[in-house]
Amino acid sequence: MTAKIIDGKAIAARVRQEIADEVAALKAKHGLVPGLATVLVGEDPASQFYVRSKGRACEKAGIYSTKPLLPENASQEEVEGLVRELNEDPSIDGILVQLPLPRHLDDEAILGVISLHKDVDGFHPINIGRLVMKGRDPLFVPCTPAGMMVLMDEAGAEIEGAEAVVVGRSNIVGIPVAGLLRNRNATVTICHSRTRDLPGTVRRADIVVAAIGRPQMIRGDWIKPGATVIDVGINRVDDPTAKRGYRLVGDVAFDEAVEVAGAITPVPGGVGPMTIAMLLNNTLTAFHYRLQRLGLE
Repeated sequence: MTAKIIDGKAIAARVRQEIADEVAALKAKHGLVPGLATVLVGEDPASQFYVRSKGRACEKAGIYSTKPLLPENASQEEVEGLVRELNEDPSIDGILVQLPLPRHLDDEAILGVISLHKDVDGFHPINIGRLVMKGRDPLFVPCTPAGMMVLMDEAGAEIEGAEAVVVGRSNIVGIPVAGLLRNRNATVTICHSRTRDLPGTVRRADIVVAAIGRPQMIRGDWIKPGATVIDVGINRVDDPTAKRGYRLVGDVAFDEAVEVAGAITPVPGGVGPMTIAMLLNNTLTAFHYRLQRLGLE
């Protein structure tokens, strides 16, 4: 068996084009466009890269974007004050505070200041609470887990009744995607560093989500034949034959797993492209909330 490769680049490109088309139609109808503010504190190179990428994606989709920058030594009060100003800005529909923040800042408190209707990153405590509670719907779902669910659907995964194993329990990926799978009536097991017999647990899974942050940890002989494998990991491994001296690999040993799984995401080109696509989608959703408040929908 050779697995179907789930092409995150192609799926994300289609989602982004659909968003751009809708934004253009709404602009023509109302003369308004969605607005996204991405708050960056400090000068972390990786964070700067991600913020620039989000800005370019907004531009291509016709979404207004702004990137407020605060210095590394900004106080808790300064960051929270900026977020409150953006809450009151009628041109801004979504607010994203780029993580990680400098260590002296309380990120939970800052995320809690974001208006519930502008929480396009989906990490406001109320949105996360609604996601993990039975019978509640969050206004926004965190972008990477939301994108992962789209990829599963595109791959034709049968989620209802399936046994799903999530390897990793981070607040950003593992916990939210486990809640989303459970809400789709999967039976979910969350694994972590203290899980006994991790290979045996993974072997039971119809759906495997790998989000542990360890290169190629999940081997091909851990995968149940025909399983859907969603690999969130992005890890650098030394490779003297590569131009940069390294290559990117996931948390799954792809060359082994692809011979066993029914469908699998590659790294790169799988989950990664979906994250920004779903951020744009959440920003568009927030824009619809603005139109509703204005009585235009």
